[in-house]
Amino acid sequence: MKRRTALSSLAAASLATALPSWAQTNTKIVFGYTAVTDFTSVFVAAEEGYFKKRNLDVELKFIPLNSTIPAAIQSDSLQIGGPTPSVFLQSVDGGLDHVVVAGGGVTSKTITGFGLVARAGAGIRTPQDCIGKKIGVPGLGAFLHVTFRAWLKENKVDYKKVNFVEASFPQHGDLLRGGSVDAVVTADPFMSRITDSGVGYVASYYSTFLSEGNPTIIHTAKREWAEKNAAAARAFREAVVEGAAFMVKPANNDKVRAAIGKYIKLPPEVIAKVQISPPGPVVTEKQLNYWVALMKDQEMLKTDPAVSKLIFK
Repeated sequence: MKRRTALSSLAAASLATALPSWAQTNTKIVFGYTAVTDFTSVFVAAEEGYFKKRNLDVELKFIPLNSTIPAAIQSDSLQIGGPTPSVFLQSVDGGLDHVVVAGGGVTSKTITGFGLVARAGAGIRTPQDCIGKKIGVPGLGAFLHVTFRAWLKENKVDYKKVNFVEASFPQHGDLLRGGSVDAVVTADPFMSRITDSGVGYVASYYSTFLSEGNPTIIHTAKREWAEKNAAAARAFREAVVEGAAFMVKPANNDKVRAAIGKYIKLPPEVIAKVQISPPGPVVTEKQLNYWVALMKDQEMLKTDPAVSKLIFK
């Protein structure tokens, strides 16, 4: 996504949120995130004081596996968390009454910050080479797993003939080094560290087949919590919109990368090279329907989600 387009989209999103929302009291929110740049607008909102000025006390909590976020929200360990759209829709399909409050990153054909990374010497170069291989993914049913299976299917490969195992991002390099897996579907900054070390190589930047502007991460909450704390939920979304507007301005690049480094806990020399996912702080029904269609194609949903009721207004 070009920077000018992103700025225009964010301006429209800001207008769409109408009058500013402010939590009437200093509302405590524990927010769960994983180690990807799709959460950058939240990191920026925290560092620039956009939550605080809206009377929100937001604590950011690292969650190793994205697929565990809905359960953490359901148990009240988190008030808001950032599952991938597929993880969210599966949780709703399974009976959880959660809603989308805001959005994180979105897909872009300019981003090559995630892909299939094979172990050195594994000989994986094509989709067909993945048959019979053991491949690590950071969350079964999460964004990278679902989109990678879609890529395999598009290339006439039966993804059921691939052995997928769940492993968090920080484990990927060690799993490749030890030979526990043949490849991983991973993302920066971990992808760059693996390739720079010589442990693995990029077999495919498969993500470039994805359409533009669809959410990679969405910020969700229990419907009950969102309705009881409606002003706080809207204030959270507006703070993320403001954080997104800040992060796409070139003059703010150093501050944005410093915020990423703080929460993903990587050194400046690594963060300096990372591609940052473009932000999409407001999620639409059309965007969720894209994921519903993708998941139905992989037989991941038992029901037809009422998408219009899944976005908190």
